[in-house]
Amino acid sequence: MRCTKTYLFVLLVTTSLLKATPDEMAMNPTPSYPQSPTDCSFMQIWDVGMNMCMPYPREGMPMKMAMLSGSVYGGYIAQEGPRGHDAWVSTNMIMADIGMSLSDRHYLNVDLMMTAEKWTLPNSGYPLFLQIGEENAQAMPFIDAQHPHSSPLMGLTLSDTIRLGTDDALKFFFAPRGETTDGPIAFMHRVTGMINPDAPLGHHIGQDVGHVTSTVIGGSLKWGSTRIEASTFHGGEPSPTRVDLPLGTPDSIAIRLIQEFTSDHRVMASGAYINQPEPSAPDITNEWRYSASTYDRFRLSETWTLHHTLIYGAVTHYDRATWLNSLSEEFLFSASRSNLWGRLEVLQRTPEELEIPVAGDANSGRWVAAFTLGYTYYLAKLDGATLGLGASITKDFLPDEFASSYGGNPWSGKLFLHLKGMRMWDL
Repeated sequence: MRCTKTYLFVLLVTTSLLKATPDEMAMNPTPSYPQSPTDCSFMQIWDVGMNMCMPYPREGMPMKMAMLSGSVYGGYIAQEGPRGHDAWVSTNMIMADIGMSLSDRHYLNVDLMMTAEKWTLPNSGYPLFLQIGEENAQAMPFIDAQHPHSSPLMGLTLSDTIRLGTDDALKFFFAPRGETTDGPIAFMHRVTGMINPDAPLGHHIGQDVGHVTSTVIGGSLKWGSTRIEASTFHGGEPSPTRVDLPLGTPDSIAIRLIQEFTSDHRVMASGAYINQPEPSAPDITNEWRYSASTYDRFRLSETWTLHHTLIYGAVTHYDRATWLNSLSEEFLFSASRSNLWGRLEVLQRTPEELEIPVAGDANSGRWVAAFTLGYTYYLAKLDGATLGLGASITKDFLPDEFASSYGGNPWSGKLFLHLKGMRMWDL
């Protein structure tokens, strides 16, 4: 009941924020959501990490801008087997940006990202077979469940974008809680990930874990079609069940290289050193994270577009495993209203992580896999907001050591509503 009431509240608040009067529509265009580099205007530059167009200072063109975007899922999950759970859940995110140009070369911006997942997910987390990471309020690890993201403040970033040339830029940023410069585009921002309410199983294996990090200081250089990004940050992962904003000493580092071949094809690679990532496990003193990813868009017809993402992630000394790997392939066949999407994941999990008794080494990785197929139909589009109805099924594939604990290779399914939207205002 708590999850249902909170979801309805978030849904109503998001809808009201995304509405606008006809006069506002005339002055303030509604960008497409999600966006692509070809959507950017002369006064914008493509932000790869956020996967959207952001304001870019131009000579003799001062500007002040505010932008609001959001995504709210609400629905029901059903799982089979002895480890299965059924639950009403809502994953959600609202992001607000406000900024202004300072002289002809600087654009100052404040980005605020918020979520209510602490209150819209069950205490045991979002049911998701084979997912692990972090601890709940009772200091018990989330197992077969996705943890909520830090609520209500998921991110706060202050940045200065400096124009270097026609389309080149240098960006500096500071985030008391924000995104490091490692891993792929975070799943809630990439086109093939944001349509799926599930977080990737490789979330903590070199993929998306860096998107909620404490005390991030970094910069990026865009020079032609190449970007290089670097950041230093506090390595300790935040507690997802606390309402706080702790700062820590920057003691870790990440570097990411991005190459855009065209507006429809680009690649990324990153590496990161993380100091003392688990405060509850002081014997795990450091971690290395690696990733490589590709992003492609294929226009199949005037109506249909294929979006495709391929991700490799790896991490050392995570949960006392020497080395763990993850692979994820995501696709989205998208038309105006119809969207067919899926995710194939192959990764390593240890028996210790899943609390499965085995005869051999409990801290060495075993290969598991999961395939998700989903469909979303957008029922209505109004004033920058889109409401969709979706469903998905997931089949997990487990080694014999794990299968007995799960009752074989289990199925799970979900039915959900998805509300998303974006608005932009000139101030």
